[in-house]
Amino acid sequence: MKFLIDLQHPAHLHFFRNLILRLMGEGHEVVVTGRDKDILRELSRTVGFQVAFFGVARKGVLNLATEFIYRQWHLFKVVRNFEPDVMMAIAGTYISIVGKLMRIPTYVFYDTEHATLSNLLSYPFARCIYVPKCYKNEIRWNHIRYNGYHELAYLHPKYFTPDKSVLEKIGLNTGEVFSIVRFVGWGAAHDIGLTGFTHANKLRAIEELSRYGRVLISCEGDLPDELEEYRLHLDVSRIHSLMAFSSLIFGESATMCSEGAVLGVPGIYVDPIGRGYTDEQERDYGLVFNFTNEQQDEAISKGVEILSSFQREEWQARGKRLVEEKIDVGEMLYRVAMERPFA
Repeated sequence: MKFLIDLQHPAHLHFFRNLILRLMGEGHEVVVTGRDKDILRELSRTVGFQVAFFGVARKGVLNLATEFIYRQWHLFKVVRNFEPDVMMAIAGTYISIVGKLMRIPTYVFYDTEHATLSNLLSYPFARCIYVPKCYKNEIRWNHIRYNGYHELAYLHPKYFTPDKSVLEKIGLNTGEVFSIVRFVGWGAAHDIGLTGFTHANKLRAIEELSRYGRVLISCEGDLPDELEEYRLHLDVSRIHSLMAFSSLIFGESATMCSEGAVLGVPGIYVDPIGRGYTDEQERDYGLVFNFTNEQQDEAISKGVEILSSFQREEWQARGKRLVEEKIDVGEMLYRVAMERPFA
């Protein structure tokens, strides 16, 4: 069979990585297309994937509209030449219309409820949409809800074992308490009109968390000069190993907080709107703690509370229960790709 998988974000490569390797290992033809966003080029080189890039992610409604047309046209040409049997993507903003017009089964996976525009450009045209059971919105089009999270496609113990050597690379000792802080760029289509931590609270958060151990900042774009010394310098393919040994994930990334939850690491997530999956990870597992922009002070206080009484075994036990109660999302992806039903 022939498959086309479109990547819009670095996290999408993680999501599909094991599926791509499995399909190629079985002798199927796989074409991977990509949008030039953040570290996706660097990550694809690191993992050894050939990705056909077209379209550059830029901020602003006009730039997003221009990119949408540009990528549609290029994808149309790739699809016409390759003639895939199945197409897959997270969000599916760029492939769903092409798939509908060319009568190619297109499967979309998503977990972000407030991405209203991209969902309208994708959901009505996909063969089927797959969302976690905790997805908060109703979907009018053909869809399936599954008992899992995107992050279980690549961080499930079946696929991932953290590498302790990453600690030596960063200058940390085994068991040492440290935090990973994530500030995002707020440039995605679903981020238009939204903002995150204030400058003052970025400084205060780092100051407070630093009282309990090292703080490493992962950031899209520039950091305040006062925080540049905390910037994380690490091969992008090793971030999940570092996260697995961390004590706290703090900041504006729902994905990184959910990754932490799957790895048994507590997370503080600050966002104006929130996500259904981080809500569930707080309600059912006590692994992610959600705060609005108006609650930034409370978020910092919660981070301090976690670090001041940190018990790694307790958090890991919560993560183990989460994994045991969810499905193997990597296996689900394979069955969808092969157009087979899954339990």
